[in-house]
Amino acid sequence: DVELQDKINAKLHDGVCQHCKGILEWRVKFRKYKLLTKPKKCVKCLQKTVKDPYHIICRPCAGKLEICAKCGKQEEIVIPIDKGQDSAETTENGQENSSLKDELDFDTNFINGDSDEDSDVLEEQFKSMNFKTTET
Repeated sequence: DVELQDKINAKLHDGVCQHCKGILEWRVKFRKYKLLTKPKKCVKCLQKTVKDPYHIICRPCAGKLEICAKCGKQEEIVIPIDKGQDSAETTENGQENSSLKDELDFDTNFINGDSDEDSDVLEEQFKSMNFKTTET
């Protein structure tokens, strides 16, 4: 789908650290980026609110805790979630895009639903990790 690929290419990767942003951009560049079919479970609030592919923490939790939504580390966030949500971007044609509403219409991108097993496995792996905060 050309439409789907255009939406993926226009995706703003906000709320992630520089390393994770690079990973996500690589996936988009080499067409390895796949959209979620249904929301995944956040490892912080345990609600099914993670709507971004490859993320493990929902936007509200990541914003509140100021951690990367993809890896969960307390790294410097390249594009804060607040700025990414409300800002309207202007494309080369001069058209305005709302980065959240028009970017990826989550409800219409359902393909074949995956089971919750992989999100549960990720959750268990994340809980077993020992994160140490470093003073900067």
